[in-house]
Amino acid sequence: MSPVANDDRKTPAAQRPARRPREQPTGRPAEPLTQYVQRLTQRTRAFDRRHPLLWDLHFTGFWVMAVLIDYAGGGWRNVTHNPDAPGWLLLTLSLGLSAPLLWRRTHPAAVLLAMAPFALVNAWTGTALQAALLQLVAVYHLALRLPLRNLGWATALVLTPVAVSAARHGEEGAWSQQIGSQLTSVVVVALIGITVRSRQNHTEALEDRARRLEIERDQQAQLATAAERARIAREMHDIIGHNLSVITGLADGGRYAAGKSPERAAQALDAIGTTSRQALGELRRLLDVLRDDETAHRPAELTPQPTLTDLEQLIDGVRAAGLPVHSTVEGRADLPAGRQLTVYRVIQEALTNTLKHAGPHTTAEITLVHGGRGSVTATITDTGTITGATGKDTPADGRGLPGMRERTALYGGTLEAGPRPHPEQGWRVHLHLPEETPQ
Repeated sequence: MSPVANDDRKTPAAQRPARRPREQPTGRPAEPLTQYVQRLTQRTRAFDRRHPLLWDLHFTGFWVMAVLIDYAGGGWRNVTHNPDAPGWLLLTLSLGLSAPLLWRRTHPAAVLLAMAPFALVNAWTGTALQAALLQLVAVYHLALRLPLRNLGWATALVLTPVAVSAARHGEEGAWSQQIGSQLTSVVVVALIGITVRSRQNHTEALEDRARRLEIERDQQAQLATAAERARIAREMHDIIGHNLSVITGLADGGRYAAGKSPERAAQALDAIGTTSRQALGELRRLLDVLRDDETAHRPAELTPQPTLTDLEQLIDGVRAAGLPVHSTVEGRADLPAGRQLTVYRVIQEALTNTLKHAGPHTTAEITLVHGGRGSVTATITDTGTITGATGKDTPADGRGLPGMRERTALYGGTLEAGPRPHPEQGWRVHLHLPEETPQ
């Protein structure tokens, strides 16, 4: 043994370099034999599906040529019981037992019935041509393509010529041997056909399942995309709509104060700048998540979603825009972040609608009641005019109320929005989120 081999045996297996697969002259790894055979089989089947008649002609022509060689070469004389059979009979039987194979795949039962008279004459006359064994090909395709109940009469049809041959030309004791041998052949061929059929059915079922899973995956992706688009639309509507309403209110207030109180006008402009930068920052963070260019691989700037602790800042901004807001909070605020965001966005949207549609000299009131185990009730009312508050002058495709209802539905809550009952004037939004269901 060489020193190199001895050293290699002493080296632990984990430290030995991994052996690279044998490479072909082109530098690519050699393809395993099984993969090569599988790929060749798939190509052959694909060609057969495209040109079935061509394969049937080749298959039938091969067997016709084989039986004609047996007839012309005299090989049939080695097993015949009637060596003096006329040539025309031999030729007729040879073609009658081989030519019908052309239709074996499309009409296997008809092929077997067409071959049966020739097989019976072959047995009765004692010629005993080996071409009679081609009936097993028809039996295979019958088991492969037709209901299995057809195997009963097919077996009887194939065994009948054997019984006739054994009765007329068989030696004593050869009856059971010939019948048993032929029956074994039929059973083996039928089992092969059933096995191939089962494998094909299993493969088709797997392919159908794969197609269904692919369709389901695409549908799930579309639903997820639609849900994400709706979520982004809600966020953008809440962010942009609210801040633009606040900016509009501040701009109107600044315009009125410009002539009388320049300091108030400057304060309004400062508030407009602050609100604009906040809206721009929130919008930029939201859009950064959607970018798919090379900058998308960089971590997006993340900030927490607003919670109820940010409610005072929201109300201060609305007050600065010219809408007096009074708020009342009852109970202890102990809500999950998702529920807090829902309540915050509903209050934000209600105040935004009041700023946009309620008209001048409007006041708003917020009542927030915390219950136990995550339940909360929020009521937002204003004293604006009913025509403005009902939103009749808003676009028909507004996202305000639908967005609030979608957020509320996520937690099984209820949302009511409409004019306040007579004789009160204004608009009322009532949100209720029930208690959390234990998981």
